[in-house]
Amino acid sequence: MIPTRRSLLVSALALAALGGLLGREVRAEDPKEIRLDWATYNPVGLVLKEKGFLEEALASRGIKVRWVQSLGSNKALEFLNAGAIDFGSAAGAAALVARINGNPIKAVYAFSRPEWTALVTRKDTGIAKPADLKGKRVAVTRGTDPHIFLIRALQSAGLTERDAKLVLLQHPDGRTALDRGDVDAWAGLDPMMAAAEIENGDLLFYRDAAANTWGLLDVREEFARAHPDLVRTVIAAYERARAYALANPQALSAALVAATKLPEPVIARQIERTDLSQPTIGQAQADSIRAAGLALQQAGVIPATTDVAAAVEGLLDAGFNPVATR
Repeated sequence: MIPTRRSLLVSALALAALGGLLGREVRAEDPKEIRLDWATYNPVGLVLKEKGFLEEALASRGIKVRWVQSLGSNKALEFLNAGAIDFGSAAGAAALVARINGNPIKAVYAFSRPEWTALVTRKDTGIAKPADLKGKRVAVTRGTDPHIFLIRALQSAGLTERDAKLVLLQHPDGRTALDRGDVDAWAGLDPMMAAAEIENGDLLFYRDAAANTWGLLDVREEFARAHPDLVRTVIAAYERARAYALANPQALSAALVAATKLPEPVIARQIERTDLSQPTIGQAQADSIRAAGLALQQAGVIPATTDVAAAVEGLLDAGFNPVATR
């Protein structure tokens, strides 16, 4: 039977309606809220939270924003793995170890290139180099950049974790333990490290800026697959906050002071060690994280059978990169 003009029109309308339904099925429904962490080691995230740029961007879609504090990369990564947050702030090397251990995350944005960790001791300990940590009590937060930094520092002296006495504490408690004399050294993290340096005269006895891996914004893979448009919205809001922080250094300082309750000179020390100018994911992060991963593999933290280069490639996702503004 030859189709009539009317039957062709009905068929076209039916196909269009079906296409619309399929389109809605393919595109996941918007979540009621997006959950992000905030952390004192992520200055851009603090500005974003304070200024409300993301809330503003999502208001027309009726999506709420919920902020959850992370005390360290380990906590941010735990929250991501448990599905408690959608986006979390973590050091690149810590994120790599987490992904190798089965945490399904992607790093999609570089919120900072910091020198946020060093090895710290009191003036009276006589500790001056990593080799001096043999048999000493060292406070550290496992699964964070300071922990990885400590492993690499010990490695440089021909030592392993087993040669020191690691005391596992969250970062703020590590500083307290050092100043009380409960430990001999601490794998520090800013801004607590800057506070120990300025307020207590503690010594950063071992520094290596190149061994500090990048501050990265990680997202749950499931969320990124279902809502790529929302990942781009979050990154665009981060970029707006980063541009604001660079243009308004006093506002950046004020946000950190408010969040940490630390004095301005301490925050100034943290900021001077934090580069906010390179937000895109690419070769620089890959090189830094790969070097850390190979060192951790040599130390036995990452299994010898792991393809570190492939793991780094699997972690980093440049597909959401913003156009950098300076």
